Amino acid sequence: MCFSLGWIENLLIACVIIAAVVMILKILIPWLLSLFGWSATGPVMQALNIVCGSVVLIFVIIIVFQLLGCVLGGGAWHFPK
Repeated sequence: MCFSLGWIENLLIACVIIAAVVMILKILIPWLLSLFGWSATGPVMQALNIVCGSVVLIFVIIIVFQLLGCVLGGGAWHFPK
């Protein structure tokens, strides 16, 4: 079953956890960089923000295509290898 209430609940909980981890990283990384004397506004912080955003977007793309598989009759929830 692709679209049960339990599945939607688990999906929403996973989204909240991912968002919380990203927000915590955006708080902690500048602080950690400042401990080592690096500027938190420099290219390192910008690169880390891009990596963090890219990971979240890749997760969203995987979820969308898995949902399309459910709608089109695939019925299975497989993550790519």
